[in-house]
Amino acid sequence: MKIKRMSAFAIYRSIPTEKCGLQEKMSKSSENISSKKTNAGLQMVSGIQKLKKKQKNMKSKKNGAKQRCPVVKEAFEDTCHNSQVTKEPQSKAGDGSDVGSVHCELVLKKTKKVVLKLKRQKQGITPGISRTKVVNGNCKPKVVVQTPKKFPEDLECWGQCSLKTLLQDIGKLQNSKDRAAKMFEWMIAPVSPTQFFSELWEKKSALVRRCKPDYYKGLFSTAEFDRILRENDVQFGVNLDVTSYSGGKRETHNPPGRALPLVVWDYYKNGCSLRLLNPQSFSLNVWNVLSILQEHFCSMAGTNVYLTPPGTQGFAPHYDDIEAFVLQLEGKKHWRVYKARSNDEVLPQFSSRNFSQDELGEIVLDTVLEAGDLLYFPRGVIHQGDCLPDQHSLHITLSTYQRNSWADLLEKLLPATLQSAIEEDLEFRTGLPLDYLEYMGVQNSESNDRRRASFIEKVHSLIKKLTNYAPVDAAVDQKAVNFLHDCLPPVLTQEEKALSVHGAPARWENGDARDVVVKTEGRTRIRLLRKHIARLCSGDPSLLLYYSAENSRVYHKDEPKFLEIDSEYADGIEKLIHSYPKYITVDSLSGETLDDKVSLASALFEKGLILIKKPTTSLEGN
Repeated sequence: MKIKRMSAFAIYRSIPTEKCGLQEKMSKSSENISSKKTNAGLQMVSGIQKLKKKQKNMKSKKNGAKQRCPVVKEAFEDTCHNSQVTKEPQSKAGDGSDVGSVHCELVLKKTKKVVLKLKRQKQGITPGISRTKVVNGNCKPKVVVQTPKKFPEDLECWGQCSLKTLLQDIGKLQNSKDRAAKMFEWMIAPVSPTQFFSELWEKKSALVRRCKPDYYKGLFSTAEFDRILRENDVQFGVNLDVTSYSGGKRETHNPPGRALPLVVWDYYKNGCSLRLLNPQSFSLNVWNVLSILQEHFCSMAGTNVYLTPPGTQGFAPHYDDIEAFVLQLEGKKHWRVYKARSNDEVLPQFSSRNFSQDELGEIVLDTVLEAGDLLYFPRGVIHQGDCLPDQHSLHITLSTYQRNSWADLLEKLLPATLQSAIEEDLEFRTGLPLDYLEYMGVQNSESNDRRRASFIEKVHSLIKKLTNYAPVDAAVDQKAVNFLHDCLPPVLTQEEKALSVHGAPARWENGDARDVVVKTEGRTRIRLLRKHIARLCSGDPSLLLYYSAENSRVYHKDEPKFLEIDSEYADGIEKLIHSYPKYITVDSLSGETLDDKVSLASALFEKGLILIKKPTTSLEGN
């Protein structure tokens, strides 16, 4: 029997030397996981809006939630190209057939050739669910995939690095792009970024099994969730949603006002899911991770946290308009991912409505995500998740690339292009034919009038001519300004604080303000704080330097921030941008006099955009 490479869904798994989970063996069969969701009826009680769950008999059958890790029912489907999938025969309910599942054991020989040894082990298959073959691996931190591949050696120690250690290590890197690359590498490890972007990004969903429950430890937890409720002004509908999905109906149960712990945890105990919106507003670690990753994607990186009670589901099947990375933090969650129903739903611009169960397409993945695992799916992939009966689930969904397609760029570019053509080209301002209404339009679409062909040809000619007037750079700058407006402010390392305006020793002392002037000279060496901290754009009549250093952690709380820059300083700012991450001297900036250059550097420093090479010192002054 041959293992066929399926092109639409990827499974990655790495198994540690110790037993993973509960009573795990190193070589297992693929097992379908299909957890029946408990239909918990929820109703609001008038006056106090308290939910009571109608208890129903829950079958003890956990359908794949047996205490084995990793066990995956894997179906592979081409979500973008509608390729057909070869499946093993399905077992029929009640036919008494004894169908064996296939174990694929990865054996690494001295020749480093991969040999697949197929073993048969009798095991019942859930009726009506097709099976695929899974490759299990040796107990080393190596990647095992459906078709074995060799991964870079620099990923060999991926499982040994905690988030705390990672943040400390990458904080020593001078280039924010390098930091972001390392952060992303850690998030998807042991899959290499090269493979991810060449084979998976915007193409296929991917499941990464790690058997390391603490892999994402420190990012977020239920304890931090509780702390946020107690210490912050969390508002229902703004920062927190209370949801349920039962009997095919999705409901939101947000009361007005602050989300106090007593009320929130009462909703949870009555079977409601909790969605914490933009936890980066409250969580330092989430803020730090996202502020780093946004440099990698050059697009907003956002998150929501989802806490689901045992045996419940909080959301209806749907697809999103973002690239989604589901990081399982605590417990387990049963996920189903579906094939796109049509090409129109592949990489959509906007999220979908809620779907009913009978509107869904073919399942391409049916699995249980455990703590430390990662599930990625592109925008447009229909999905739903429900909690197993025996434990809660906490996961964080990291999202990016919302409205960041070629179509979104063209939406900004084409109107400006047409306006430029109108202003510069007489042909676009020439009047239409006097009689064009007689042969054009829907009512004349079946006409054989020769004038139609001439009219359509003229339109095509003008459209082609538009490319000569396309202000592509200006449209890209508009996208960049939107990105900077979306960005989180940077989280500074201790070294960066010492070298920035935040480390200036200005203070109130002995009844007066002290050290309020920072010494800046021509020899002073400066550089930008981050690669994408600022963007120089054309304005009228001056240039505009947009920046994100003073953004709020609350999404779009403020308007985009910018400095007006005289054109004579443009070359100096461009040099500062293109020299990153190297330091340059103040006197190398453009400007008529040294005082002008120092003034420019001081303005950038006071806005938190640049670092000074040596820890900031001050001159006494008022």
